[in-house]
Amino acid sequence: MTRHRLLPLVSLAAALAVSSALAQQPASPATSSPLPTTTAPDPVNPDAPSRPVPTQALPAAPALTPGPSRPTLVETPGDANDVDEVSLPPKPAAILAGRASWEEAVPALKAAFVKIEEALAKDGITPAGRPLAVFAKTDDDGFQFEAMIPIASMPNPKPAETGGLRFGTTPSGKALRFPHKGSYDEIDGTYETLTAYLDAKDVVVQDRFIEEYVTDLNDKADEKLDVNIYALPK
Repeated sequence: MTRHRLLPLVSLAAALAVSSALAQQPASPATSSPLPTTTAPDPVNPDAPSRPVPTQALPAAPALTPGPSRPTLVETPGDANDVDEVSLPPKPAAILAGRASWEEAVPALKAAFVKIEEALAKDGITPAGRPLAVFAKTDDDGFQFEAMIPIASMPNPKPAETGGLRFGTTPSGKALRFPHKGSYDEIDGTYETLTAYLDAKDVVVQDRFIEEYVTDLNDKADEKLDVNIYALPK
Protein backbone atom coordinates (compact mmCIF):
# COMPACT_ATOMS: atom_id res chain seq x y z
CA MET A 1 0.00 0.00 0.00
CA THR A 2 1.47 3.34 -1.00
CA ARG A 3 1.44 6.51 1.04
CA HIS A 4 -1.50 8.13 -0.70
CA ARG A 5 -3.59 5.28 0.77
CA LEU A 6 -2.42 5.85 4.34
CA LEU A 7 -4.38 8.82 5.59
CA PRO A 8 -7.76 7.45 4.54
CA LEU A 9 -7.01 4.56 6.86
CA VAL A 10 -6.56 7.00 9.69
CA SER A 11 -9.69 8.96 8.83
CA LEU A 12 -8.31 11.61 6.46
CA ALA A 13 -10.66 12.54 3.67
CA ALA A 14 -7.72 12.72 1.28
CA ALA A 15 -4.87 10.28 0.76
CA LEU A 16 -1.30 11.14 1.64
CA ALA A 17 1.22 9.11 -0.23
CA VAL A 18 2.43 8.38 -3.60
CA SER A 19 0.55 6.03 -5.89
CA SER A 20 2.13 2.87 -7.19
CA ALA A 21 2.72 4.65 -10.47
CA LEU A 22 4.92 7.11 -8.64
CA ALA A 23 7.01 4.34 -7.12
CA GLN A 24 9.47 4.85 -9.96
CA GLN A 25 9.43 8.62 -9.49
CA PRO A 26 8.63 9.02 -5.80
CA ALA A 27 6.97 12.05 -4.45
CA SER A 28 7.45 12.45 -0.75
CA PRO A 29 10.05 14.24 1.24
CA ALA A 30 13.41 12.99 0.20
CA THR A 31 17.06 12.32 0.50
CA SER A 32 19.88 13.80 2.41
CA SER A 33 23.56 13.45 2.84
CA PRO A 34 26.27 14.51 5.26
CA LEU A 35 27.44 18.10 5.18
CA PRO A 36 29.93 18.87 2.43
CA THR A 37 33.47 19.19 3.69
CA THR A 38 36.69 20.44 2.17
CA THR A 39 40.29 19.65 2.87
CA ALA A 40 42.55 22.59 3.57
CA PRO A 41 45.21 23.00 0.89
CA ASP A 42 48.80 22.13 1.75
CA PRO A 43 50.65 25.21 3.02
CA VAL A 44 52.59 27.00 0.33
CA ASN A 45 56.34 26.50 0.62
CA PRO A 46 57.89 29.96 0.85
CA ASP A 47 60.96 28.61 -0.95
CA ALA A 48 58.83 27.45 -3.85
CA PRO A 49 56.46 30.29 -4.64
CA SER A 50 55.64 28.82 -8.00
CA ARG A 51 53.98 25.77 -6.45
CA PRO A 52 50.26 25.85 -7.36
CA VAL A 53 47.70 25.89 -4.58
CA PRO A 54 44.68 23.61 -5.17
CA THR A 55 41.51 25.47 -6.03
CA GLN A 56 38.61 24.41 -3.82
CA ALA A 57 34.93 25.19 -3.72
CA LEU A 58 33.63 26.99 -0.65
CA PRO A 59 31.39 24.91 1.63
CA ALA A 60 27.67 25.65 1.59
CA ALA A 61 26.46 28.28 4.03
CA PRO A 62 25.87 26.70 7.45
CA ALA A 63 22.47 28.38 7.75
CA LEU A 64 21.23 26.42 4.75
CA THR A 65 22.79 23.06 5.65
CA PRO A 66 21.83 22.35 9.26
CA GLY A 67 23.77 19.11 9.47
CA PRO A 68 23.15 16.14 11.75
CA SER A 69 24.52 17.90 14.87
CA ARG A 70 21.16 19.55 15.60
CA PRO A 71 19.05 17.37 17.89
CA THR A 72 16.02 15.42 16.79
CA LEU A 73 12.70 15.77 18.62
CA VAL A 74 13.49 12.60 20.56
CA GLU A 75 17.25 12.37 21.03
CA THR A 76 17.30 8.72 22.05
CA PRO A 77 18.01 6.73 18.86
CA GLY A 78 15.34 4.30 17.78
CA ASP A 79 15.65 0.71 16.66
CA ALA A 80 16.24 0.75 12.92
CA ASN A 81 14.19 -2.42 12.57
CA ASP A 82 11.32 -1.69 14.93
CA VAL A 83 8.66 0.84 15.90
CA ASP A 84 9.20 3.00 18.99
CA GLU A 85 6.61 4.54 21.27
CA VAL A 86 7.89 8.03 22.09
CA SER A 87 6.70 11.31 23.54
CA LEU A 88 7.23 14.37 21.36
CA PRO A 89 7.95 17.58 23.28
CA PRO A 90 6.42 20.83 22.02
CA LYS A 91 9.22 22.99 20.68
CA PRO A 92 9.05 26.55 19.39
CA ALA A 93 9.52 26.59 15.64
CA ALA A 94 9.51 28.71 12.52
CA ILE A 95 6.80 27.42 10.19
CA LEU A 96 6.17 27.86 6.48
CA ALA A 97 3.13 26.33 4.77
CA GLY A 98 3.13 25.20 1.17
CA ARG A 99 1.75 22.84 -1.44
CA ALA A 100 3.56 20.68 -3.97
CA SER A 101 3.02 17.88 -6.43
CA TRP A 102 4.42 14.52 -5.44
CA GLU A 103 6.99 14.73 -8.23
CA GLU A 104 8.28 18.03 -6.82
CA ALA A 105 8.12 17.08 -3.14
CA VAL A 106 11.85 17.12 -2.50
CA PRO A 107 12.70 20.44 -4.19
CA ALA A 108 9.60 22.07 -2.68
CA LEU A 109 10.51 21.01 0.85
CA LYS A 110 14.17 21.93 0.35
CA ALA A 111 13.16 25.39 -0.86
CA ALA A 112 10.90 25.86 2.16
CA PHE A 113 13.67 24.89 4.59
CA VAL A 114 16.13 27.22 2.85
CA LYS A 115 13.64 30.10 3.09
CA ILE A 116 13.12 29.45 6.80
CA GLU A 117 16.88 29.22 7.48
CA GLU A 118 17.51 32.47 5.64
CA ALA A 119 14.77 34.27 7.58
CA LEU A 120 16.10 32.99 10.90
CA ALA A 121 19.64 34.03 10.04
CA LYS A 122 18.45 37.49 9.01
CA ASP A 123 16.62 37.95 12.33
CA GLY A 124 19.41 36.46 14.44
CA ILE A 125 17.27 33.55 15.64
CA THR A 126 19.04 30.32 16.48
CA PRO A 127 17.82 27.06 14.89
CA ALA A 128 17.77 24.25 17.43
CA GLY A 129 16.52 21.10 15.74
CA ARG A 130 16.23 19.06 12.58
CA PRO A 131 13.86 20.14 9.79
CA LEU A 132 10.33 18.72 9.90
CA ALA A 133 7.52 18.38 7.40
CA VAL A 134 3.96 17.94 8.66
CA PHE A 135 1.58 16.50 6.06
CA ALA A 136 -2.19 16.83 6.19
CA LYS A 137 -4.36 17.45 3.15
CA THR A 138 -3.35 15.29 0.23
CA ASP A 139 -4.63 13.88 -3.01
CA ASP A 140 -3.24 11.88 -5.90
CA ASP A 141 -1.74 15.01 -7.46
CA GLY A 142 -0.01 16.51 -4.47
CA PHE A 143 -0.11 17.54 -0.85
CA GLN A 144 -0.21 20.45 1.56
CA PHE A 145 2.52 20.68 4.15
CA GLU A 146 3.99 22.76 6.92
CA ALA A 147 7.78 22.94 6.88
CA MET A 148 9.18 23.55 10.37
CA ILE A 149 12.55 24.23 11.93
CA PRO A 150 12.70 24.19 15.74
CA ILE A 151 14.35 27.20 17.37
CA ALA A 152 16.05 27.69 20.72
CA SER A 153 13.33 29.93 22.14
CA MET A 154 10.27 31.80 20.98
CA PRO A 155 11.04 35.42 20.03
CA ASN A 156 9.50 37.95 22.39
CA PRO A 157 7.54 39.67 21.10
CA LYS A 158 6.60 37.06 18.53
CA PRO A 159 7.15 38.48 15.01
CA ALA A 160 4.12 39.01 12.82
CA GLU A 161 3.66 36.59 9.93
CA THR A 162 5.79 37.72 7.00
CA GLY A 163 5.92 36.12 3.57
CA GLY A 164 3.95 33.17 4.91
CA LEU A 165 6.50 32.54 7.68
CA ARG A 166 5.06 32.33 11.18
CA PHE A 167 6.12 31.08 14.59
CA GLY A 168 4.41 28.33 16.54
CA THR A 169 5.19 24.95 18.08
CA THR A 170 5.98 21.51 16.74
CA PRO A 171 3.42 18.68 17.11
CA SER A 172 3.62 17.09 20.54
CA GLY A 173 2.33 14.16 22.55
CA LYS A 174 2.53 10.39 22.32
CA ALA A 175 3.72 9.15 18.96
CA LEU A 176 4.87 6.08 17.10
CA ARG A 177 8.27 6.52 15.47
CA PHE A 178 8.96 4.59 12.29
CA PRO A 179 12.55 4.86 11.00
CA HIS A 180 13.37 5.11 7.32
CA LYS A 181 16.95 4.66 6.16
CA GLY A 182 17.60 4.74 2.44
CA SER A 183 16.58 6.80 -0.55
CA TYR A 184 13.41 8.81 -0.62
CA ASP A 185 12.53 6.78 -3.67
CA GLU A 186 12.04 3.84 -1.31
CA ILE A 187 10.12 5.56 1.47
CA ASP A 188 6.80 4.05 0.37
CA GLY A 189 8.05 0.73 1.75
CA THR A 190 8.30 2.30 5.20
CA TYR A 191 4.77 3.63 4.88
CA GLU A 192 3.57 0.14 4.00
CA THR A 193 5.17 -1.08 7.23
CA LEU A 194 3.52 1.78 9.12
CA THR A 195 0.11 0.96 7.64
CA ALA A 196 0.44 -2.75 8.40
CA TYR A 197 1.46 -1.96 11.98
CA LEU A 198 -1.50 0.36 12.55
CA ASP A 199 -3.86 -2.24 11.09
CA ALA A 200 -2.42 -5.08 13.15
CA LYS A 201 -2.54 -3.09 16.38
CA ASP A 202 -5.89 -1.46 15.55
CA VAL A 203 -4.37 1.96 16.23
CA VAL A 204 -6.25 5.07 15.15
CA VAL A 205 -4.01 8.07 14.55
CA GLN A 206 -4.48 11.77 13.95
CA ASP A 207 -5.10 13.11 10.47
CA ARG A 208 -1.50 14.01 9.83
CA PHE A 209 1.95 12.54 9.97
CA ILE A 210 5.39 14.03 10.47
CA GLU A 211 8.66 13.45 8.71
CA GLU A 212 11.83 14.54 10.51
CA TYR A 213 14.99 14.67 8.40
CA VAL A 214 17.81 13.36 10.56
CA THR A 215 20.19 13.90 7.66
CA ASP A 216 19.87 16.76 5.21
CA LEU A 217 17.24 16.51 2.51
CA ASN A 218 19.33 16.87 -0.64
CA ASP A 219 18.41 14.34 -3.28
CA LYS A 220 15.65 11.77 -3.54
CA ALA A 221 18.09 9.06 -4.65
CA ASP A 222 20.55 9.50 -1.76
CA GLU A 223 20.91 6.11 -0.09
CA LYS A 224 22.19 7.72 3.11
CA LEU A 225 18.94 9.51 3.89
CA ASP A 226 17.72 9.05 7.45
CA VAL A 227 14.13 10.01 8.27
CA ASN A 228 11.97 9.61 11.37
CA ILE A 229 8.29 9.23 10.53
CA TYR A 230 5.89 9.98 13.38
CA ALA A 231 2.25 8.97 13.64
CA LEU A 232 0.27 10.45 16.55
CA PRO A 233 -2.39 8.16 18.04
CA LYS A 234 -5.75 9.73 18.91
